[in-house]
Amino acid sequence: MSQRSTPQQFGNFEANVRFIDMTGFVRAGTRVLEIGTGTGRLLDALRARGVDASGVELRHDLIADAHRFFGPLPIQPVTGTALPFADGSFDVAMSFDVFEHIPDSDAHLAEVHRVLCPAGVYLIQTPNKWTNIVFETIRWRSFTRFRQDHCSLHSLNELIARLRRSGFETRAYDVPVVNAFFRDKVRSYAGWPGMLTLRVVNPDRLPIAWRTNLYVAARKLPTGSTNQAR
Repeated sequence: MSQRSTPQQFGNFEANVRFIDMTGFVRAGTRVLEIGTGTGRLLDALRARGVDASGVELRHDLIADAHRFFGPLPIQPVTGTALPFADGSFDVAMSFDVFEHIPDSDAHLAEVHRVLCPAGVYLIQTPNKWTNIVFETIRWRSFTRFRQDHCSLHSLNELIARLRRSGFETRAYDVPVVNAFFRDKVRSYAGWPGMLTLRVVNPDRLPIAWRTNLYVAARKLPTGSTNQAR
């Protein structure tokens, strides 16, 4: 089997970087943990900016691809929700197109909370439950098959509530996602009907709660603090 000549792209890199920049939490020297590095493109881009970025990844083949394309990136393999780092190791944790795949999201958030420093921030991008169910039903041609993979889909309100219960205060961001990557994905899975729908209904113009992708920054609160909405 021939190897790929370019790294496989799993998420909307352009939109995700825009989100990171909009928050202002990541700069040179910031200690960052990327959860679910995939083939390493974002991790490499962050390190090129002088960010002290490390990552974890479940799939050994993707770690191998990351090293092949971008050199010896600091990526550790993991097997579940546990993160192999000491308490308070990072200023920022981030995950993109990962949260929806985690069966025990409460355990995941507890681990993220643990490895973040006081007032550390978790940057999350995850598909919106209400729009993703429609897309995945079309993609898999089934009302149930996608649930095995996207087992932890949330609406915006559900995601915010989950984060608050886990000791975070939250802010949702207005991040445009319609670009070449997004259009190619719609064309690939939904064909011309999907492209026609995209021309009629641009998801970037919908209220944030109805966007195809949710972007939320969650700041760690001290243990025992009263969590107030922003």
